[in-house]
Amino acid sequence: VTIPPELRSAVVKITVSSTPCSVTCGLGLKVEEMCEVTPAGERRDCSLQRSLCLTTWSCGLRHVSVPAGRPLRLSCLMKSVLGFGKHTYGYTWRWAPGLITTNDLLFQPFGNAQPALSLAPATEADAGTYRCDVQVRETFRLVKRIYFGLKVIPSNLVDLNFQKSLTWEQKLVANLKEGSAGNGSREGQERFWRKEEFYEAALGIGSGLVGGVLVSLVLCC
Repeated sequence: VTIPPELRSAVVKITVSSTPCSVTCGLGLKVEEMCEVTPAGERRDCSLQRSLCLTTWSCGLRHVSVPAGRPLRLSCLMKSVLGFGKHTYGYTWRWAPGLITTNDLLFQPFGNAQPALSLAPATEADAGTYRCDVQVRETFRLVKRIYFGLKVIPSNLVDLNFQKSLTWEQKLVANLKEGSAGNGSREGQERFWRKEEFYEAALGIGSGLVGGVLVSLVLCC
């Protein structure tokens, strides 16, 4: 191959280094170092510039849980590229009611063309998977897709108190275990023995009451 003389002295401007994309999925930004490179391999007139990047448009499934009656906001906004370039973006939402899935055949249109979806408040009927697609309006190119698997927790299950659900015997065992766990230190030992003395005293009082009742029954009979 014969290279024309005018090309042998040509200087080209190329990307010599680049940062990773600012996001792992969807449209993001990267910073590139551009330099003029001479035929001898010399770099000159280097500059930094930002450019769009796309590692993958698929952002997968994100699980979301919310108590019934609370407001919820789901967003697929690409904050890193806002105001960059001349592109505009369109947002399309779809919904698979009552299902946590990424099977696109199960989704139906959901009337929202905004980058965020608000449920105020969220109800049990809102549970399901919401899919958001982001496209470049000028080219219809898909640049982001994310699924939100929404679980709405019934209000009667939100305020469960573990301690309140324990029986008296379970609380007693838990207290004994707590005392045993802390008996390695002096403070833990003192707390443990104070509990032991309390249980012994309670047992003695209970035994005395039972004995008194039995004696009374014998005398009466």
